[in-house]
Amino acid sequence: MQGYVLDREDQPSDERVRLTLAVRDAATGESRKIRVNVPLDALAEAEAEAGEGAAAEGAVVRMRVRLMPPASPKLPGAYDFARTAWFRGLAATGSLIGDLEIVEPAARDLGIAPVQRGLSRHVRARVDGSAGTIAAAFASGDRGAIAKTDDEAMRDAGLTHLLSISGLHVSAVIAAAYLAALKLLALFPAIALRARLPVLAAGAGALAGVAYTLLTGAQVPTVRSCVAALLVLIALAMGRDALSLRMVAAAALVVMLLWPESVIGPSSQMSFCAVLAIVALHTSQPIRAFLAPREEPWWQQTGRRVAMLFITGLVIEIALMPIVLYHFHRAGLYGAIANVIAIPLVTFVSMPLIALALLLDLAGLGAPVWYLVEASLDLLLAIAHFTASQPGAVKLMPQMDGLTIALFTAGGLWLALWTGRARLLGLAPAALATVMLIATPIPDVLIGREGRHVGITMVTAGRGTPTAFPTGYPLVLQPRQPA
Repeated sequence: MQGYVLDREDQPSDERVRLTLAVRDAATGESRKIRVNVPLDALAEAEAEAGEGAAAEGAVVRMRVRLMPPASPKLPGAYDFARTAWFRGLAATGSLIGDLEIVEPAARDLGIAPVQRGLSRHVRARVDGSAGTIAAAFASGDRGAIAKTDDEAMRDAGLTHLLSISGLHVSAVIAAAYLAALKLLALFPAIALRARLPVLAAGAGALAGVAYTLLTGAQVPTVRSCVAALLVLIALAMGRDALSLRMVAAAALVVMLLWPESVIGPSSQMSFCAVLAIVALHTSQPIRAFLAPREEPWWQQTGRRVAMLFITGLVIEIALMPIVLYHFHRAGLYGAIANVIAIPLVTFVSMPLIALALLLDLAGLGAPVWYLVEASLDLLLAIAHFTASQPGAVKLMPQMDGLTIALFTAGGLWLALWTGRARLLGLAPAALATVMLIATPIPDVLIGREGRHVGITMVTAGRGTPTAFPTGYPLVLQPRQPA
């Protein structure tokens, strides 16, 4: 078939490129959208003739492909790609057979996607190894080069949120731009005496946040975080309390108006759950009293902030665990401890160094700073691998039913929205849901929809106890005749 390239996603770690194409149905004449995996060697051979980057957005390509309908969940309660593909408008997915022919090369323009890919390649060229792939993800949002071992370690250590450009990264960029503009403008008396510097600084932060969101691909989590951050800037400019439940509600309303399907997805649920937990925690009376200014040595104040960071990470991990178990059936247990080191490392060391190195690269002076970037990200990966390798670092659970997650949600919302001692009543449904989750039986046999495949839970050798499903791949039996 012949198609028009709508989107290109480089995935060097899997040695492939994903092309999203618009093709025309020969029978009906209707345009359809498909996604095809193209091996890197086939892409390189085609671009060797047509020019580098010829198979980018806007190109017309011809190829022979093997297409399949979007896959349904492999296991009960597992990720439903078919539903995601429906909302994305994908009619089929598949892979290339044979060679790729570029009928019409992509136009050489300055669109966001080519700039994003160029920035990712530039960062990976400056930083070697796994650290370079993480740096490219922070700078451009491109996660395609991250090795599977590193991605799994980050996930099991509870640090996956650092790889997805979302609230942490957008907030860091906006905060840096806000503070930099505020300090620089204060150096000019003509401006400082005639204008409200917080308003001007908020405008600079907003421009930086929008630019970073567009540069990193403007994915739904990034846009959601940018909207919330802009609301915070508006509150600061108006002299209002920026950290409030109204901000969370306004951001949720914008997301539901623009992307209503994201409400049922894990990304949206986890993001808003984490923000809701942070706001509820920091607006509670005990925490306000704990963080209230007081006369004390600097080391006590620093210790108080570190303790608050650990408490915040612990609360977020507890709040997110039901959602993570519901969608992925596994959750990291030591994420709060790892995040105490990882979040400050990324926010105050790695990301500022990446920005400084990119700025110095304009004059060819960024090499020493890139060395520091590599060292900081190597430390981040070491934390992730060490945490993920500890005994009991990952908790596996079977499928969670709708009533259990509804009780968790109701208890969490009660804890977040109420104040005073009445909020403790939210622990009751959460405790009941925990008991129900622990009592959820482990399935012994899984039978495919057509009855042709049977999965049997394996028994641990020498112990006589079944392995908790879905810890690994079940033994698959494929009879010659349908059951």
